[in-house]
Amino acid sequence: MPRNLPAAAAKPAKRSAVQNPALGTWRTPFGLPPFSVLTPKHLETAMTQALKDHRAAVKKIAAGTSKPAFNNTILALEKAKLPLDRVCLVFFNLVNANATPELQKIERAFAPKFADHHSAVFLDTKLYRRVADLYERRGSLDLTPEQTRLIDRYHTWFVRSGAALKPASRRRVAAINKCLAELTTAFNQNVLADEQGWHMQLNSEDDLAGLSEGFRASARRAAADLGLEGEDAHAVTLARSSVEGFLTFSSRRHLREEAWRAWANRGANGGDTDNRELLAETIRLRAELSKLMGFETYADYVLSDTMAKTPAAVNELLQRVWKPARARALEERDALSERARQEGSNAPLEAWDWRHYAEKERKARYDVDEGELRGYLQLDQMIAAAFDTAGRLFGVKFKEITDAPRYHPDVLVWEVTNKKGEHVAVFMGDYFARPGKRSGAWMSSFRKAHNLGRSPVRPIVVNVLNFAKGADGAPTLLSWDDARTLFHEFGHGLHGMLSQTTYPSLAGTAVDRDFVELPSQLFEHWLGEQEVLERFARHYKTGKPMPKAMMKKLRRAETFNQGFATVEYLACALVDMDLHAQNESQVDDLDVAEFEQQALEDIGMPSEIIMRHRLPHFMHITGGYAAGYYSYMWSEVMDADAFQAFKEAGDVFDRKTARRLKQHIYSAGNSRDPEEAWLAFRGRPPEVKGLLKKRGFA
Repeated sequence: MPRNLPAAAAKPAKRSAVQNPALGTWRTPFGLPPFSVLTPKHLETAMTQALKDHRAAVKKIAAGTSKPAFNNTILALEKAKLPLDRVCLVFFNLVNANATPELQKIERAFAPKFADHHSAVFLDTKLYRRVADLYERRGSLDLTPEQTRLIDRYHTWFVRSGAALKPASRRRVAAINKCLAELTTAFNQNVLADEQGWHMQLNSEDDLAGLSEGFRASARRAAADLGLEGEDAHAVTLARSSVEGFLTFSSRRHLREEAWRAWANRGANGGDTDNRELLAETIRLRAELSKLMGFETYADYVLSDTMAKTPAAVNELLQRVWKPARARALEERDALSERARQEGSNAPLEAWDWRHYAEKERKARYDVDEGELRGYLQLDQMIAAAFDTAGRLFGVKFKEITDAPRYHPDVLVWEVTNKKGEHVAVFMGDYFARPGKRSGAWMSSFRKAHNLGRSPVRPIVVNVLNFAKGADGAPTLLSWDDARTLFHEFGHGLHGMLSQTTYPSLAGTAVDRDFVELPSQLFEHWLGEQEVLERFARHYKTGKPMPKAMMKKLRRAETFNQGFATVEYLACALVDMDLHAQNESQVDDLDVAEFEQQALEDIGMPSEIIMRHRLPHFMHITGGYAAGYYSYMWSEVMDADAFQAFKEAGDVFDRKTARRLKQHIYSAGNSRDPEEAWLAFRGRPPEVKGLLKKRGFA
């Protein structure tokens, strides 16, 4: 049966465009970008041309003399942006996952250009009047529910961009957006520079004390990648799996402190990469922008277009969890301090000690050894577990494409098909830390799903993570948190891959910020299920499955250290909300370091725990999570309740429940209001008690 491939892109009119592979037709498997022949110059030229062509197309739509209709306005806008999206998705995925100095230079140059372009489109009064006219008449037009939703979204985007403002205000909004784009790019590049510019070489057996053989293998690989001399050289980097593993296992306290300080102080080291004033200026501009838009604060502005709606609703949830989480964290602190004394340490417990003694306490209390556990969590097996879980829930299969184009040799590529063998998506996995890749883990797309052409266009989705790679010839072993992160990002990936919307602006993960984490956090639940672990958690040496006794220990330890985990996350969410709840006068002379310190004092932050992301390297809030970091917990209320639906059905792979989940959540994109989507799946509003129980606070 022929595969359901995307329609071929229109051939460029000019011969010069054909010579640029970024603009020509990609005659590659499944229309993947031809990475091996794309140069930074190709992408730069292609983006310049795509911006010019898109602006011309938008001007033509805005100048139309025919009465506004869905096809000549909304559909025309959707089609007009496809060529621009095509090249921009490639560029920004590369600059995040495989950056070079040349790509970063282009990013800096294009950040203000894209901001100007966005303003030119969404502050165009002629175009806005056409959209507003359709919005006013939407109830009388012969539209599908998805088309009505898209009109509503376009109208919201124009209004929230400032299209309804007076000319002077529109000009100021455009100037602010341009400045914010430049600040965000500089902020993120500074964090990457601090991360890439630090490593700690371990020079002796004493330096390696406490480290497992698996961690040592990863540290040898890191040293080799850094070009460090010596056959037995080892290195710790600021990739999360490297530095957190070192903080957990190393028995060399002064080295733990050195690594912790490097990790904690990213973006706050002084010099050219210091982000504190960049963030202060960002907050000042956002406060001014919110006032122009008619809101008291930036938090009010952002939350008005989310499920939460108001800062008060967010703070109510966060405070409801903060009090029991903090109390639990203080209990954990006392237990770890006692554990340290038993281990012979007379020093007060510090932030660089917490993970180390928490691991010892967990082993003593539950007989769960993180080093032993890693032996059962091979990366390849965890990928297979995620694929199998998706297959059992949603009927998809994954077949590796060994000859597919890829932007780095480490990247793996799979074709995704349904039960009928029909093409569903292409999935790419980029799992290892390396220079040029920003830290963290995320899902993105090289192509979004839509149905605007002669045949449906299916997505190309990528998961990017930063695991410490195993030694040559040895498997990569994951921590439990690493494995959970893999499932989390794959949940996002499924949200993109299973999308069945007609219009690209509504596809996949293009949903409210406090709804987007539901598919990802929900998917994490299946990792801990016995039938998944029995099949895929197999020891890398013996091939034997994880013993049931170990699984029981894992379940008993599920809520261990949850005070710490919840506090380090909630502190970020609370400080983010507090920062963006300041009005224009309050941030006029903002000092980021002082603000962070005072905000943490106000909530009673334990001194032995720091924010998971301190403000100078908090890239979430310079990006799409500004006044939105709370969304992980907002979604967690839903994910705990959603998984309970499977438990109530008596089978965590219950077909009927999975069918509803796919129809209303994973494949629906933003085709309906998220509250309606949730109710269609669950039949009632979400209940917070599931979250409290999951974290061990109820």
